[in-house]
Amino acid sequence: MDRTVLVTHPFHPLFGRRFVFGGVRQTWGDHRVFLLDENGMQHSLPVGWTDAAVPDVFVAMAAGRSAFRVSDLIELAVLVEQLSVSGPGEL
Repeated sequence: MDRTVLVTHPFHPLFGRRFVFGGVRQTWGDHRVFLLDENGMQHSLPVGWTDAAVPDVFVAMAAGRSAFRVSDLIELAVLVEQLSVSGPGEL
């Protein structure tokens, strides 16, 4: 049985298509998955753009949730800006 790899990057033109898995190697400073198309041509993509990637632990645990509310982050950004302009003792 041939192992396949699915292109999962939503903006890649091959998104949603399966290809024959050729392997994973580090090239050009990046881990890339090599795959074969229906014509036997080899292509490579970043591993993270396919289902060959190990799921990111933070993304899996967060499950689409955020630890912060937008309003709290905006308030924090304003406070940081004030501290950087005036200094910690001048608030």
